[in-house]
Amino acid sequence: MEIWFADEACIGHKDRITRRWARQGTRLAAPQDQRTASKYIFGAVCPWEGRGAAQVLPFCNCAAMNVHLAEIAAMDAPGKHAVLLLD
Repeated sequence: MEIWFADEACIGHKDRITRRWARQGTRLAAPQDQRTASKYIFGAVCPWEGRGAAQVLPFCNCAAMNVHLAEIAAMDAPGKHAVLLLD
């Protein structure tokens, strides 16, 4: 049996708030792009065996986690079971 430790993180940015000069008591329309550009990093490591698995994926959902689990299964030693500890 191998014990793996896993974690995921969201890396991305969001644009700053747009500021405009205006006469006191008035409001100006200041359209701004509110979209975000993010990526999700999935990583796992088995410290006793010295192996790791990581992916950078565009979404954090069930399909992305299945890709990550398949990568861990591919790195697992033949005939052993992997126990994955998530936070």
